[in-house]
Amino acid sequence: MTRISAAESQVMEAVWGKGPLAADEIVAEVGAPQSWGEATVKTLINRLLKKKALISERSEGRTRYRALVTREDYVQGESQGLLDRLFGGELAPLVAHYAKHRTLSSDEVARLKRLIAKFDDGD
Repeated sequence: MTRISAAESQVMEAVWGKGPLAADEIVAEVGAPQSWGEATVKTLINRLLKKKALISERSEGRTRYRALVTREDYVQGESQGLLDRLFGGELAPLVAHYAKHRTLSSDEVARLKRLIAKFDDGD
């Protein structure tokens, strides 16, 4: 999958969350919260079209943009990239890093234990 920048991911989140959107709807959704103008948002849309993360379709007399990349695939690619770049592709050092540098709540510890138990059971 082609790399989606942090700014581009804001556009993708809007499309993933609300379905096919027209450019003005995307501008309204992400422009104001990010203090981006219409031209900036349209530039991001065009980049995502070139990367084949979005596709444009005519619907009800308007051009709407639909995601070609699922959020699940995006998250999988980004998280695997993080693991590969920073932790040699291994999950245990990532968890150890977070456990060392931030306090885990008892709920988080319990959830991690349940997850490990689930994998130990072969699920």
